[in-house]
Amino acid sequence: MTEAPAPQTEGFTLNHSMMRIKEPARSLAFYTGVLGMRVLRRLDFEALGFSLYFLNTPAGTETPPEEAGERTAWTFSQRGLLELTHNWGSEDDPDLQYHDGNTDPQGFGHICIAVPDLDAAVQWFDDNGVEFVKRPEQGRLPDVAFIRDPDGYWIEIVEPARLKQLGDAL
Repeated sequence: MTEAPAPQTEGFTLNHSMMRIKEPARSLAFYTGVLGMRVLRRLDFEALGFSLYFLNTPAGTETPPEEAGERTAWTFSQRGLLELTHNWGSEDDPDLQYHDGNTDPQGFGHICIAVPDLDAAVQWFDDNGVEFVKRPEQGRLPDVAFIRDPDGYWIEIVEPARLKQLGDAL
C-alpha cells in the first residue's frame, strides 16, 4: 500500500497541526486542565498581532530548555504538537466563530487523543462538562468518542487497546 519513503525525506517529522482559537484562557484551560496537555512554548508576534501556543501531552521526563531561543528550537524539533493560534482582538468580536470543518463546506475534521481507559476518560469529560459530539456507545463506530473544544473543534478520543478490530467490521 505504501512505498518506501524517498531517501531525501529522511528526518522529516510531523511537528504540529494548527487551530485558531478565540479566547486563549478558555482554550488553554481546556487543553491543559481537561486533556492534560502542557504548553511547551508561547510565541507573541506583536507587530503582526497574534500569539502561538505549542502544546503536547507529557511523555517521559524531558524538560524544555529554559533559554528562549533554545526552547523555540527544541519546540520545533518535537513530534505531534498542537499549535493554538490566537489572533489578537478575536475575543472581542461577538460574531466571530471558527469553522470546525465538519459542517458544509467540509474540510478539516478533527485531532485525536489516545487515552489509557476510555470509560474513565468519558467520566472525566462528563465531570468537567465537556460537550460530546458522539459517545463511545453511539453510532456505527463503537469505542470511539468525539468531544468539542471551546471553539467547536472536534477531538476524537480512543483507547488503542479497543481498536484491534477497527476496520474489520465495516
